Amino acid sequence: MKSILITGASGFIGSFLVERGLEAGMNVWAALRATSSRKYLTDGRTQFIELDLGHDERLRAQLKAHAEQHGPFDYVIHAAGATKCRRPEDFQKTNAEGTLRLALSLLETGALRPEGRFVFLSSLSVCGPVHEIDFEPITENDTPLPNTAYGRSKLQAERYLADVPGLNYVVLRPTGVYGPRERDYFMMAKSIRQHVDFAVGFRPQVLTFIYVADLVEAAYLALDHGPRGAVYPLSDGRQYTSRTFSDLLQLELGVKRVVHVTAPLWVLWLVSCIAGKAAALLGRTSTLNLDKYRIMRQRNWKCSIEAARRDLGYRPQWPLTRGVRAAVEWYKAEGWL
Repeated sequence: MKSILITGASGFIGSFLVERGLEAGMNVWAALRATSSRKYLTDGRTQFIELDLGHDERLRAQLKAHAEQHGPFDYVIHAAGATKCRRPEDFQKTNAEGTLRLALSLLETGALRPEGRFVFLSSLSVCGPVHEIDFEPITENDTPLPNTAYGRSKLQAERYLADVPGLNYVVLRPTGVYGPRERDYFMMAKSIRQHVDFAVGFRPQVLTFIYVADLVEAAYLALDHGPRGAVYPLSDGRQYTSRTFSDLLQLELGVKRVVHVTAPLWVLWLVSCIAGKAAALLGRTSTLNLDKYRIMRQRNWKCSIEAARRDLGYRPQWPLTRGVRAAVEWYKAEGWL
């Protein structure tokens, strides 16, 4: 039985990665912090390991003890990371330095087999606005131009991994991930339920999405496929207008009338500045901040998945119509809507 370590297991994507490993008959180890929720990790076959990705000695001791007692992992999917932070340097500490610390510790302690595969969940945000003028699809060959603290931290993590001798790794760069248990896109559904759809910017925008099940499938394909160091942009293989997602939400929610409000980018910038500064003063993180502004300002999110199709055998099964329907059904069943 293959053994797999999944970091960020209590999160939106991580919990689905755990479920997929159990379905495949793997020996699944869910890495958590002591304070992490286990709400979506209730399958009795799941095994837990506490890992401190912010502390070198503690992490090495935890992994060494695990390897001595249970043997090394065959695979690692590193899904842990920060999407919201109070300070830009916190992204670097968590997403970049934490990733490097994990990779080095796994090899130094023998907790990952020498031939074992390390799959890193990065983000399409590392590319930034590389094709804002020509609207060509973003590919793995484009030079990244991240314009957010989050994107820069993920890119730094990728570069760190490339410098780890002997690490057999692959990088996945998904576009916007949605589905059950996810809260940012859920806020759009909540807004539509209240008959309001809010958008920003008057220039045409091309969006891409990936349903969580497709991303999970790509991650498991990458465990045994793809050359070392390969990078794969991921989406459902389609592209959408800025209205498609809200229109599908309106359809699935059965909302008859929605007021569509489009604000200039300067309004979003102003609101983002105020929200970010207010959160900093209160010692909190804010969903709306300058990083979020730069993401929403970007007009072109098209990406090519041809490399993933060719190398991984990736075949997305969840176009937006199917994915939004499943997400809304889950929101209703769980009482979110």
